[in-house]
Amino acid sequence: MRKLIYWVHQSVDGFIEGPNGEFDWPVMGPELSAYSLELTDRADAFLYGGKVWGLMSWYWPRVEQTSQDPHDARFAPIWARTPKIVISRTLESAEYGARVIGRDLAAEVTELKAQPGRDLLLTGGSGAAAALTELGLIDEYQVVVHPVVLGGGTPVFPGKDRLDLRLTATRGFDGRSVLLRYERP
Repeated sequence: MRKLIYWVHQSVDGFIEGPNGEFDWPVMGPELSAYSLELTDRADAFLYGGKVWGLMSWYWPRVEQTSQDPHDARFAPIWARTPKIVISRTLESAEYGARVIGRDLAAEVTELKAQPGRDLLLTGGSGAAAALTELGLIDEYQVVVHPVVLGGGTPVFPGKDRLDLRLTATRGFDGRSVLLRYERP
């Protein structure tokens, strides 16, 4: 059975974006970039919530014109060729060949996980991750903590009650950020 992995960047104080929606603080140094590309090799589909999909579908098709970052140059072709799934209750369709799910999230994601293939990678955002966590469908949480305190914004797990996890690995990157990898017990 395929795993569903939640991959997210957060501040030291637990936010995925600042009070005004800012996401200018994660730094993709060479070590973190290499790890993130290794993680994408484990997956044969990327999942996004509606808000993150809006950002990704705007940014990645245009990245060659807007960014000189080496990570962006390496990830852009991976993003283009990897199947994408958008979790949304309001979207009927999505660009770039993305499939939209969300009418019966539990059944749809359970079916995806049962299909043959590599893992499913849910990137960023909190709404889709919270819904999938509540349904018990996320198998692994990979949280990269960056050395910034945002003082507010969108929490990684909004409105979430207690969630017990088991730490399975830690790793530092570029002398800046730390990966905390968890699984459900």
